[in-house]
Amino acid sequence: MLTGLYVPANRPDRFAKAVAAGPDLVVFDLEDAVPVDAKASAREWAVAWVAAHQASSELRVNAPGTPWLADDLAAVAAVPEIRLRVPKVESAADVLRVLEQVPSARITALIESPLGLERAFEIATADPRVVAVALGEADLRSSLGVDGPEGLAWARGRLVSASRAAGLGAPMMSVHPRVDDLDGLRRTSLEGRALGFVGRMAIHPRQLATIVESFTPTAVQLTEALELLTAVEKAGVTTGGVTVLPDGRMADPAMIGRAQELKTLATEIKRRG
Repeated sequence: MLTGLYVPANRPDRFAKAVAAGPDLVVFDLEDAVPVDAKASAREWAVAWVAAHQASSELRVNAPGTPWLADDLAAVAAVPEIRLRVPKVESAADVLRVLEQVPSARITALIESPLGLERAFEIATADPRVVAVALGEADLRSSLGVDGPEGLAWARGRLVSASRAAGLGAPMMSVHPRVDDLDGLRRTSLEGRALGFVGRMAIHPRQLATIVESFTPTAVQLTEALELLTAVEKAGVTTGGVTVLPDGRMADPAMIGRAQELKTLATEIKRRG
C-alpha cells in the first residue's frame, strides 16, 4: 500500500469523502481523534463501515490498558478478518491479547515508545496475523526527547529493518502533521524513502498526491531496474548466486529482487493513473 488516510471515527459525514479521495487504505480512528463521550457512537458508525468495506478499511482501536479497548474488540468480534490498527504496542503479548479476543483479525501494530521500538522484531513476528508494523512518531518523539526528523532517523531505520526481517515487507511512514506544508511532507517522505519506507499515512486528502509523487521511483531508478531485469531474462538466469551478465554487470538475487520491487511499484502507480 502506498497511501493511507486517517479519518476520525466520530465523523461519519467524512467516511465516503475519505474513500472517494482515493487512498489505498482508510483508517477509522477510535483512539486519539475521538473524545471519551463520543467513543460509543463513533464505534458503532466505524465498525459498520469497516465491516462493509473490509478490503480498503482498517479500524484503529483504543490502546491496550485503556478502559475502551474491550468494548472495541467486542464490537468487531463477529467481523471476519477485520483489519485492526492497535496503538501503543510494547510487546508481543499486547498483540496476542487482542488476537485472543478477535482471532480472525489482521493486525497493524503501532509502535510508539522506546520499549516498543526495542521489541519491534518481537512484535512483528508475534503471530502470522500481524500484517504490518508502523511508528507512532508523535509519542515516540516525545519519549525520546528528540527534535526534527533527523532525531527519528535511527528509529525509522530500525522499524524498516524489523519489518523486512519479519517478512512483512516495507512499512508505511507515519503522518506529517502539518496539512498545508506540502514541501515538508515531500522532503520528509523522500527521507523516509531513502530509509526503505514505501508509502505514508495522511491526515488530509490534499496530502495524498504528494505522497504518491514522493514514493514514485525516479526515471533513473526505473530505467536501471528494467534494464537489469531485461538483461537477466535474456541471459536466462534461473539460479541463485552472483551472475555476470553479458554486458558486464553483476546481478545477484538481492539486486534482482530490488529491481522487481521497483518495477512492481511503478506499475501499480501507473495503474492508478
